Amino acid sequence: MNGVSNNRLNETWQRFAVALPYIWLLVFFLAPFVIILKISVADPVLALPPVTPLIGDSGQLQMTADNYVFLLTDKLYAITYLRSLMMAALATLLCLAIGFPIAYGIARSKPSTRSVLLLLIILPFWISFLLRVYAWMGLLNNYGVINNFLVWTGITSQPLQMMYTDFAIYVGLVYSYLPFMILPLYATLERMDLNLVEAAQDLGARPSEAFWNITWPLARPGVIAGCLLVFIPATGEYVIPYLLGGPESLLIGRVLFDEFFANRDWPLASAVAVVLLFLVVIPIVILQRNQARDAEQLA
Repeated sequence: MNGVSNNRLNETWQRFAVALPYIWLLVFFLAPFVIILKISVADPVLALPPVTPLIGDSGQLQMTADNYVFLLTDKLYAITYLRSLMMAALATLLCLAIGFPIAYGIARSKPSTRSVLLLLIILPFWISFLLRVYAWMGLLNNYGVINNFLVWTGITSQPLQMMYTDFAIYVGLVYSYLPFMILPLYATLERMDLNLVEAAQDLGARPSEAFWNITWPLARPGVIAGCLLVFIPATGEYVIPYLLGGPESLLIGRVLFDEFFANRDWPLASAVAVVLLFLVVIPIVILQRNQARDAEQLA
């Protein structure tokens, strides 16, 4: 009897462990999304909360699509979406270009050295994200360390305008999200069999051909994971564009903040968030389906 009870208990715990990720998604993703979606189809009012209820006093649904119509007809929001996506995509490509050689070097280093290098990659996370962005403000401003060095060495005769530019935003994005690119790439490259590359070179393949025909296809899962981990948060980033790009940097994260807290227009801000979510999620779903299709064809 004890054996049967233990088996049932183990099966219960196994089912709970399988269901736990779905519970997590339900509580921390689906439920907040439903709340935001509900607010996005409401009207703004002078109340607390500043939105009309979903069900009116007469028991009828009170829903409107005016917020989404406004987003589709106002060119400012379209430009902001496009600019945010383009900047996030370029920052992702820069992280990939910088992170791939670093991850490859760490994966091919000695085990004793590898742990130290990984520690150096993770070390910035021990410091507050806000403090690290403020540190770049001290480095990039007109009288910061970089400009003082350039003037002192005679490379420039006057300070360069680096703060409150797109360049400063890219620097902040790449610096902040580079570890999210390196770690998935390292996890993939560390498992790669070097004998495949050596065999290709023995058969006459040039190093570049061995890289594109062997290393890159095997590293593709890490590349995709790293790109997603960088692109998704960079698209809605608020702190870096606000501090390094200044008040003139019009990105979707800044628009969301202003609509929520400055304009107190929760329905429009929620509609902006819902559209942004679909702009990010739909390409990811298509990419995952293509990956699954390719895996089935290879199998």
